[in-house]
Amino acid sequence: MFDRLTSYLDSIHARDPAPHSRWEILLYPGVWALGLHRVAHWLYDAKLFLLARMVNHFSRFLTAIDIHPGAIIGRNFFIDHGFTVIGETARIGDNVTIYQCVTLGGTNPTNGKKGKRHPTLCDNVIIGSGAQIIGPITVGERARVGANAVVTDDVPEGATMIGLKARSTLVPADQWLREFIPYGTPCDDPCEPNRDGIEKLEAELAALRAEVAALRDAQGDGISPKRSGTNR
Repeated sequence: MFDRLTSYLDSIHARDPAPHSRWEILLYPGVWALGLHRVAHWLYDAKLFLLARMVNHFSRFLTAIDIHPGAIIGRNFFIDHGFTVIGETARIGDNVTIYQCVTLGGTNPTNGKKGKRHPTLCDNVIIGSGAQIIGPITVGERARVGANAVVTDDVPEGATMIGLKARSTLVPADQWLREFIPYGTPCDDPCEPNRDGIEKLEAELAALRAEVAALRDAQGDGISPKRSGTNR
């Protein structure tokens, strides 16, 4: 158990350079939330639902992180900071990182449908701060969801999702996914897939402005823009 705890704390330090020791990491709210969730989930599996909820509420009060006791979470799960909500049927793989203010939400509770209602995050996924992952979708292995993105459809393996509603940047995974990406949001060109289109639009707008200016000059000189020649 001590070796597993040490390995878990080291995995957090590999993703967050801020702490100076393992003891400091032990004070992280995400670590406490996960530890208490393990207890709540054990009670949930034993069908001691009320006790599981009590542990869940205590954890939420202590850490500002709400993980439903029914959620299934793999190894080395790291919630950086807090204010995160994880639903009952969420499934989280190994080495997943979630930043603050993320919601793994469910489908419409008024439609009467039960079963899988919350997302599945595969191994090595990173969810940026403020992102909303909604419904029984699957976020593929090594995928990244950028800050404040809203995702309601399946995410391909290795993709990066940005925007509202989130769209894939379609960046080949082998170009930059070999390293950990803080907040799930690359800061280089892969975040700007529409730069060429924006530049073309700006060029067309400049040309239109030049044409309008030329027409105004022609009218100011008393020359009709339709008849600029000399009458004979």
